[in-house]
Amino acid sequence: MSRDIVVNTHLVWFFIFLSSSLPLLSLRMKLKEDMSPLLLQVFRSVIWVYSVITFLPWYLLSGASGSQARAKRVKARSVSGNPAGPYRAVSNQLKLVSLLHEGVDTLDKVFEYAVVHFPQRDCLGTREVLSEEDEIQPNGKVFKKVILGDYNWLSYEDTFHLSQRFGSGLASLGQKPLCNIAIFCETRAEWIIAAQACFMYNFPLVTLYSTLGGAAIAHGLNETEVTHIITSKDLLQSRLKVKTRRRLKHIILVDKKPTSWPDLPRGIMVHNMAAVQELGSKPENCKPQIPVPSDIAVIMYTSGSTGIPKGVMISHSNIIAGITGMAERIPNLNENDTYIGYLPLAHVLELSAELVSDLHHNYTSVLRPTLMAAVPEIMDRIYKNVMTKVEEMSSVQKTLFVLAYNYKMEQLSKGYSTPLCDRLVFRKVRSLLGGNTRMLLSGGAPLSAATQRFMNICFCCPVGQGYGLTETCGAGTISEFSDYSTGRVGAPLVCSEFMLKDWEEGGYFSTDKPNPRGEILIGGPNVTMGYYKNEQKNREDFFVDANGQRWFCTGDIGEFHHDGCLKIIDRKKDLVKLQAGEYVSLGKVEAVLKNCSLIDNICAYANSDESFVIGFVVPNQKQLTVLAEQKGIRGSWEELCNHAEMEKEVLRIITDAAVTGKLERFEIPKKIRLSAEPWTPETGLVTDAFKLKRKELKTHYQDDIERMYGGK
Repeated sequence: MSRDIVVNTHLVWFFIFLSSSLPLLSLRMKLKEDMSPLLLQVFRSVIWVYSVITFLPWYLLSGASGSQARAKRVKARSVSGNPAGPYRAVSNQLKLVSLLHEGVDTLDKVFEYAVVHFPQRDCLGTREVLSEEDEIQPNGKVFKKVILGDYNWLSYEDTFHLSQRFGSGLASLGQKPLCNIAIFCETRAEWIIAAQACFMYNFPLVTLYSTLGGAAIAHGLNETEVTHIITSKDLLQSRLKVKTRRRLKHIILVDKKPTSWPDLPRGIMVHNMAAVQELGSKPENCKPQIPVPSDIAVIMYTSGSTGIPKGVMISHSNIIAGITGMAERIPNLNENDTYIGYLPLAHVLELSAELVSDLHHNYTSVLRPTLMAAVPEIMDRIYKNVMTKVEEMSSVQKTLFVLAYNYKMEQLSKGYSTPLCDRLVFRKVRSLLGGNTRMLLSGGAPLSAATQRFMNICFCCPVGQGYGLTETCGAGTISEFSDYSTGRVGAPLVCSEFMLKDWEEGGYFSTDKPNPRGEILIGGPNVTMGYYKNEQKNREDFFVDANGQRWFCTGDIGEFHHDGCLKIIDRKKDLVKLQAGEYVSLGKVEAVLKNCSLIDNICAYANSDESFVIGFVVPNQKQLTVLAEQKGIRGSWEELCNHAEMEKEVLRIITDAAVTGKLERFEIPKKIRLSAEPWTPETGLVTDAFKLKRKELKTHYQDDIERMYGGK
């Protein structure tokens, strides 16, 4: 087959496979030790003796005291002494950092830096699809199972020459410097090659998620007035409606074939990537026009949790500053690290990670990675399925796992490691990611404390949380990997500073005790140029202070702890005032209830003219099926989800979970609707980072909303 899969392609199904092949835990942070008290005491005695014998040699040889000191030290503080900030990392109180290497101030120079230092190292790896098979799932859905060949690698030098020729070929087709060009493509090697070509020739790159709907795609292409677009055969067939794109002149397909396309409007030419590169290899072609740091590198259209996506204008200097901050926070980043990511390259975090890789020569690989980034949705799925598997173990296996888990949790809380448990109990779990993972990073949404601790324990490595937005190049904070606390996103990166703005309506103030709270404002060289052709939103969300510093108003609510670490506690857009005057944070409700193993996903909803919260729930198919059998209810998956008795039973379990999670009475959903269909980016109900699209969910479930609130 001619179609290829690149190493850093979308890995959702890899994680789904992972989550179906692991063992499982319980809702609480510490697992219930369900065994004979006498036998339990014997186990605890053995553990105590082992701990006494090994503690002193381990403590002296491991440098544990230094690790504990690093974890507890102050990591950021307010420059002014004011609890509102601005807060900066302690290492750069006087000045923010914007460059990792002197003189490397544009993205073309970043890649050239990698080529000079690692010319023959592997850069992009691709596995050819040898065959495809249809695999029927238990719910009747059909998934494509692909059989892959071996890896074929391009070196940095090879990738550089391909990008250079492609950029030259685009120029020969009439693409001008400082004129927008779009890429609407799956994550693959050609995406990186095309992006590097655009950076070299100073073509501002318009990025669009491959899962965006037709209206959003049309909006992005028409607003940016592109004449050239880089896409794939599949997307041209299925999603790209070119008949209404009046300015479009050239379509470049990353596939080897075809070179012509039926039913296209007159005046639009189709080329394949190889032909454009051949065109660009002619010696008489124009030389690259080198960008300056202030030039637009990318116009990145967000997948948008609300409304029409906005195009964020990101300069070369913005991205360089962002990746500088990220690289500084990851300890001992070097050429021996291997990075695995699953997000699409149209996502700012994934693009930034790839560019950090260029500076340090990491390459994305599904083979024994040392670094991995994932959104909480994926980690939650792994956590819940592992919990289910543990419940299915024999009593002896389950007891050993639970004892090891609880023992390791206690040791981690003291800053100690557990090499024996890691080797004997958790090695098999860790091997599912290759066995070499030294660091996991979660971003895109809050990660629950239970899931964070589970990943930390079972994969035997630190789990950090990051916080950033497209408007800040994905950079803001990353927790230090010596910090084993949960629920926090760390201190500001060296490229950014934070302020807290009072929000009176929500009751958050910088003078709050014990910690200052408020809306998070991010400032620094990583704060982007604003939204493309949207001056109203620019005035609302961005501002420049008296010192010339650019700031972005995030709409998120945070609090700074005494050690300078930030915790995200709310979001302005998620706050709803009920009829009786109580404020409900929908995100808080969802975060608590998603820890329930019966729930794969949930969206809380409330009308301000109603007195209670309702919810839409995607139940876990295995758990709900078992529950139905216990209740003597039979039927198809859709019938179970539509069964009134099942709805009632799930609501009871959700209510118990809400009470355990200490939700207030008015925060607990009073009615729910079970959804048989999972929410994926393809359905348009969640973003590519699996954030809820509340507006689309409201439209999708409008009839159910009216029913649950007693409407027509």
